[in-house]
Amino acid sequence: MLDLKFIRENPDQVAKGLAAKGVALDLESLLSLDGERRTLLKEVEILKAKRNAANDDIARLKKQGQPTDAIISEMKLSSQKIADFDSKVGEISGKIVEIALLIPNMPLPEVPVCKGAEGNKVVRTWGEPRKLGFKAKDHLDLASELGLFSMEKGSKITGAGFPVYFGEGARLERVLISFMIDLHVKKHGYTEVWAPAIVNRASMRGTGQIPKMEEDMYALAAGEGEEKGSYFLIPTAEVPITNLMRDETIEEKDLPVKYTGYTPCFRKEAGSYGKDTRGLSRVHQFDKVEMVKFVKPEGSGQELEALVKDAEEVLQELELPYRVVLLGSGDMSFAAAKCYDLEVWAPATQKWFEVSSCSLFTDFQARRMNIRYRNATTKKLEFVHTLNGSGLAFARIVLCLLENFQDSNGKILFPKALQTYFT
Repeated sequence: MLDLKFIRENPDQVAKGLAAKGVALDLESLLSLDGERRTLLKEVEILKAKRNAANDDIARLKKQGQPTDAIISEMKLSSQKIADFDSKVGEISGKIVEIALLIPNMPLPEVPVCKGAEGNKVVRTWGEPRKLGFKAKDHLDLASELGLFSMEKGSKITGAGFPVYFGEGARLERVLISFMIDLHVKKHGYTEVWAPAIVNRASMRGTGQIPKMEEDMYALAAGEGEEKGSYFLIPTAEVPITNLMRDETIEEKDLPVKYTGYTPCFRKEAGSYGKDTRGLSRVHQFDKVEMVKFVKPEGSGQELEALVKDAEEVLQELELPYRVVLLGSGDMSFAAAKCYDLEVWAPATQKWFEVSSCSLFTDFQARRMNIRYRNATTKKLEFVHTLNGSGLAFARIVLCLLENFQDSNGKILFPKALQTYFT
């Protein structure tokens, strides 16, 4: 959520940011409501001051044995007006919050402005896309021949987009979890978290998934009498892990706080019509290891670069050729101020697949969740900056591993980093 004072003082900049993210929103209505609320608050303060003065007069008159009926009557009228104004302020504040929750984070100045993915910029590459010296099989053919996973079985028991892994395919999922968590904990200094896969509505609102993207989420009603949408299956571990710090204050000496965790993830992909949905390229349930950071505002840009490097090292260890892409404003998430995607080449499918998004949210999520730190110098409470990144998303990583490490006999020769986990 943006600071209301910032919106009030920089309406043109906010309007420009809305346009950059392709969001149409009536900013004038928000500013008008804000002005009305501030006027009412001033009137309430005047009435409260008069009421306090009347209380003093009543005490003085009683002490002097003078009548107080007229002042008491006037004070009662003031108290009723104050109650009416407070009610009106509460109503307007609710409307302001409703609109404010729909305002996305502002892109940082270095983010390319564009309507969609056409403004994305490749900033670096690693490795050479493999050119296999034989007719490559895609991941679905390999999975079918080797019995690694089945889309059909998942469709039968749940629906389209829910793969079922078997044998070495199921083992590969476990191996990837252990490999990635070990790397992030032992080398990158993250603390492991095992978080719930179901969160409440406040958690989803805190990280910015709702209300904007609610149609892409799996909503639940967890108990009798509860409405659907009281709880959600998580779309990413970002949600439960970031919300661990909701309504909490962190001491400056304890920053940065770095968490990593594995969770299953669930997304309806309601907006994916017309996109590639073959096999593991776009599924409704997938496994992922996530990295989350809570940092001081100064230096959060450098923390993003470090986060990207942590995700890159996973790909380097897996010997997968990739590219780092700086997303343009129109292709970033609702809450992100800056985002890099890591994309891996799949030689049989002949496509680049996004396997990680690493985002800086500035204080946008922290304001929604009231996550602050105590400045050691000023002793004041300030909002932290939050970041997260996939480290990595498995479905597409499995796709890319199968296609990159197949041999001419249709076997998979996994990279050295995983071989010790298979023994």
